[in-house]
Amino acid sequence: MRTALALALTVAAPPLTAETLIATRLIRAQEVIGPGDVILAEGEVPGALTDPAAAVGREARIALYPGRPVMRGQTAAPALVERNQIVSVVYSRGGLKVTAEARALSRAAEGEPVRVMNLSSRMSVTGTVAPDGSVRVNP
Repeated sequence: MRTALALALTVAAPPLTAETLIATRLIRAQEVIGPGDVILAEGEVPGALTDPAAAVGREARIALYPGRPVMRGQTAAPALVERNQIVSVVYSRGGLKVTAEARALSRAAEGEPVRVMNLSSRMSVTGTVAPDGSVRVNP
């Protein structure tokens, strides 16, 4: 009797469905994804995102086409520093802090390394992008 009841409960349970994140419009590379740009659609695609929060506010690394799933690795943190942008470079060691202006030689997001060229000395250094968009250089 107990087995029949368990079987009846198992059969009566609704089937589980998986959802996949789908682009609603053409999202160009380097464009920030907004809340209306993606929706959840029924179906499971291996490697696709399943949570809108994993894509909204992030930047598309490649063009995302409408009706196609948004895959892991196709989004990244939005760039804070653009190529050729003038940025503030901060070098600090102990109590010494030196700030200079430099030109970014590539794009980078917060926490990513970026190579910059000091505008005064024309020397290139690599630093890390800070949350405020400045570049921190540590010895």
